[in-house]
Amino acid sequence: MLSPVRFRPLITGLVAALAATFAVLVVHSGPAAAHGNVVSPASRNYGCFERWGSRFQDPAMATEDPMCWRAWQANPNAMWNWNGLFREGVAGRHETVIPDGQLCSAGRTESGRYNAMDAAGNWKTTSIGGSFTVSLFDGARHGADYIRVYVTKPGYDPVTSPLTWSDLELIKTVPNTPAAQWTRQLSNGVQIDIPASAAGRSGRAMVYTIWQASHSDQSYYFCSDVNFGGVTEPTTPPPSSPSTSVSPSTSTPPVAGSCVATHTVTSQWQGGFQGEIKVTAGSAAIKGWTVSLTYPGTPPIQQAWNAGLTVNGNTVQATNVSYNGGLAASGSTSFGFLASGGPAAPTITCAATS
Repeated sequence: MLSPVRFRPLITGLVAALAATFAVLVVHSGPAAAHGNVVSPASRNYGCFERWGSRFQDPAMATEDPMCWRAWQANPNAMWNWNGLFREGVAGRHETVIPDGQLCSAGRTESGRYNAMDAAGNWKTTSIGGSFTVSLFDGARHGADYIRVYVTKPGYDPVTSPLTWSDLELIKTVPNTPAAQWTRQLSNGVQIDIPASAAGRSGRAMVYTIWQASHSDQSYYFCSDVNFGGVTEPTTPPPSSPSTSVSPSTSTPPVAGSCVATHTVTSQWQGGFQGEIKVTAGSAAIKGWTVSLTYPGTPPIQQAWNAGLTVNGNTVQATNVSYNGGLAASGSTSFGFLASGGPAAPTITCAATS
């Protein structure tokens, strides 16, 4: 069980509004059984995470990226858990189970966490050409029973209309593809790059992707806002934690045991900060890790991603989640967290299972 801790960042303006939202949050383990998203053209919630994950408290979001601003206010966990937009038990009945107007939230899955993704509005777009690539990241290496890529029909306007099934045209189907056959084998998962074509299209549209993971009956649903007529940008794999505007100059010390963990403050504001813990395996591969963070007083951590947390007195124990426990010799992963107060460097220990 995770210990609930209220999040009260002492910031003004937009930040105060966000604080009111975060006040009801509890320390969580991040996405425990859901591990992927379309990273290019970026889905709505991954795009918001990519652009604002390291500065979600920045008032500029309200004017520069208003749809993301509304989504952060509605439920910040939709972005922190960017790889958790899935639904179980669909059994291939996508059009029956997911109602019109709720395609981007997977039918208001996860108790409504992703509802803001359904909102019609001026979401940021990715410029693409008539021939483009859909890049799907799979952090848990589930692979796919199948992947379907749709594009909205001419005349559909995502600025004014929520997405319905009749708005979509199927343009690509990828058959059963084990994770070992995906295009890119990455240290933190796999990625498949799917070529697609919508010749003759111009202007705004939406690319809709269904990923039927080869894991239980997990169906993932992603809405990507695009602008046909641009040039496709090179794709990169997603980060394991938010990118930051701070460039820490920390280095990983030599690993004397099974693993070592280092602490970095990546961003801070009045009344709070964001940190990252990097975990590095020793001279042998490991199957899992546990990092203990001991503070002089009450632990300041309020929320974390890519790790499961428990609190005991002045110690926070962070354990890997299902997709980032296995590390090759000298391999690394990381998890991030939000904390209250001023930056505090804990005493850190790391233990691993091999």
